[in-house]
Amino acid sequence: MARRAEKIVKLEEIDATGLIREAYRMEGVGAAECRTIFLDWALKLPAGVDQREAITLLLKTYGRDAPKHPMTAILRDGLGQAARKGRRGGAKARRS
Repeated sequence: MARRAEKIVKLEEIDATGLIREAYRMEGVGAAECRTIFLDWALKLPAGVDQREAITLLLKTYGRDAPKHPMTAILRDGLGQAARKGRRGGAKARRS
């Protein structure tokens, strides 16, 4: 069976406009602003890029040096959300 080739995620590709980078540079930025920036970033993520890999790279690149920055917390939350896959609930889940 052939193995699917994995696409290597590059920072220039996932943060091409520098949106996340600039969020880390903003003085006094709060969690609400970071959530808005994250949503804007997520909507602009190129098709075919794994969101989980992209967030992991952003955390390694920016979050390591700023563990208490609100964007780091938002990215960690986003990483947790990206991990959830599949349907929740529905008729099949209610049957025992």
